[in-house]
Amino acid sequence: MLIKVTAKRQVTFPAHVLDTLGVMAGDQLELQPSVDGFILRPRKIDPGRLAPLRNQLRRGRGHFDIEVFREQTHDPKLRD
Repeated sequence: MLIKVTAKRQVTFPAHVLDTLGVMAGDQLELQPSVDGFILRPRKIDPGRLAPLRNQLRRGRGHFDIEVFREQTHDPKLRD
């Protein structure tokens, strides 16, 4: 399978490839070097890193204000 690189160095994968990987718009892919080139894998989120947010994101707790959330201080370990 050939994938073209645009002038902006972007690539588009066929839908069946993304479906097989289980990724959607906004997800991240990780390229890992290997002996034969690179291995492309979806980047998984470690649910343990989201634990500090558990009490703020439960269903049925009413409206979640993203602007208020952004202004709060957060554990720097939650960053990528």
